[in-house]
Amino acid sequence: MRVFFSYKFMLDYIIVGSGLAGIAFAETLFQNEKEFVVFDNNSQNSSKIAGGLYNPVILKRFSQVWNANQQLEIADKFYKTIEQKLNVQVDFKLPIYRKFFSIEEQNDWFSASDKPNLSPFLSTEIVHKKYTGIESPFGYGEVLHTGYVDTVVLLNRYHEFLKNLNLLDDNKFDYEKLQIFEDHIEYQNLKAKHIVFAEGFGMHSNPFFNYLPLDGTKGELFIIKSTGLDLDVIMNTSVFILPLGNHLYKVGATYNWNDKTATPTAEGKHELLERIKEILSCDFEIIEHSAGVRPTVKDRRPLLGTHSKHKNLHLLNGLGTRGVMLAPAMALDLYEFIENQKPLEKAIDIKRYEKLA
Repeated sequence: MRVFFSYKFMLDYIIVGSGLAGIAFAETLFQNEKEFVVFDNNSQNSSKIAGGLYNPVILKRFSQVWNANQQLEIADKFYKTIEQKLNVQVDFKLPIYRKFFSIEEQNDWFSASDKPNLSPFLSTEIVHKKYTGIESPFGYGEVLHTGYVDTVVLLNRYHEFLKNLNLLDDNKFDYEKLQIFEDHIEYQNLKAKHIVFAEGFGMHSNPFFNYLPLDGTKGELFIIKSTGLDLDVIMNTSVFILPLGNHLYKVGATYNWNDKTATPTAEGKHELLERIKEILSCDFEIIEHSAGVRPTVKDRRPLLGTHSKHKNLHLLNGLGTRGVMLAPAMALDLYEFIENQKPLEKAIDIKRYEKLA
């Protein structure tokens, strides 16, 4: 790929935002030999503090995640490509165990596993493995085709990759300096055919798309250390417990729809501690407490599409709590929409909110 930072050349894209959505679109452009620049923007940090889990089943309601099969297939190929490109592992295949607290919960699990859309993902065998630090007389249910993406490693290494190619600008994007023309856009010393905004919750500062109903849901996480716990799978009950190695575990997450700051709180800490104590019977210490605002939408669908008046301004946002599953598929959908005029699903197209524009 050639690297241009001059008006002498026309880039294909400028990307604003370098979280999961931004780098997924950047990698899609790489694979299609497009020329682009990414602005870090630093508008939010939800991608870096995310749990990173991918799970095709909503366990609270025993329902399949929207388009789960397609998302998993695309994501698997995407992260394999990233790992080969960066020579680092970011995708860790681990089963998710749901702890049963009663016979009734076991029965609910078996009822759900009989559903045609859930049967490929819910094991019908109760797991009775003993884990030090967890008491579970009723056993566990195993969710299949699950794991987690180490989002910190992914983002740090991909940012480094982009910087080495002079494709990452870590200056804050200034919307007022964007000039929009019929067939291209200009920003400082750059020209491009298109610009894609992927700022996560930072979209609220974007004058072109801030009319969209991006709610934002704050989540808080712990990194804990416990030598009395020997977990080698992801435990998911009222919180998830994710083994990181060296007796460290990521634990989360809370859901707060009112607080829109990325600052850890005493309330969030208390809530996580109470939930952890419901699961663990061993001692632990908190090593790290972090928070971020997830880019969530009330109808639980992403926000993709093109500005109603400016045909070279596009959006990739609203990935919510399932960014690692959604980002590769949504980036591909937006690319095909822009480049090949492949229609977006109505459920994700921002046209569903055009009355708010």
